[in-house]
Amino acid sequence: MNSYRFVVMACVFMLSLFVGQREAQAQQVGVKTNALMWAALTPNIGCEVVVGEHSSIDISAFGHKNPYGLNSKVLAFQPEYRYWFNGRPMVREYIGVSAMLVGYDMTMRKYVYNGNAASLGLSGGYAFILGSNWRLELCGGFGFLFFRQKQYYETDDFYVDKTIKANAMGYKLFPAKLGVSFTYIIK
Repeated sequence: MNSYRFVVMACVFMLSLFVGQREAQAQQVGVKTNALMWAALTPNIGCEVVVGEHSSIDISAFGHKNPYGLNSKVLAFQPEYRYWFNGRPMVREYIGVSAMLVGYDMTMRKYVYNGNAASLGLSGGYAFILGSNWRLELCGGFGFLFFRQKQYYETDDFYVDKTIKANAMGYKLFPAKLGVSFTYIIK
């Protein structure tokens, strides 16, 4: 997976949502970041757009390269549909359906994992009002993560042969969403 192409496509998609929604009059748009990911040295940015009386769409992108000296590269895109119970999106409790697309290349315990993954899951959270334009959101969720990867020992010459396809695939129950996010509402 070409990581630059992935980032450009995710940014263009987020920008097109923002530009497309600016013309609607009573539309709310929020820009957000997840503090838990920053603690893991994983830069991230998100955009949430209100699309109905009880619903919004949240789109986030995140990635890192060698955090805390670990040999790890991750790049991900995570869209989510949210249903807000109180009729005012971006305030109080919600449930959501989230998806995630991830590309990764990491070394852990002498194993190398290089592949792609996709997840689909359920999430929930609560958004607190901090001010007229600021929100604090706590969220979490689980889903199924489907992966396809090259998996081998760090000392193998496996990676030299570029013609070899993925040798491991499967699925796992995975905490697909976990966050303490700060949102700035753009009106």
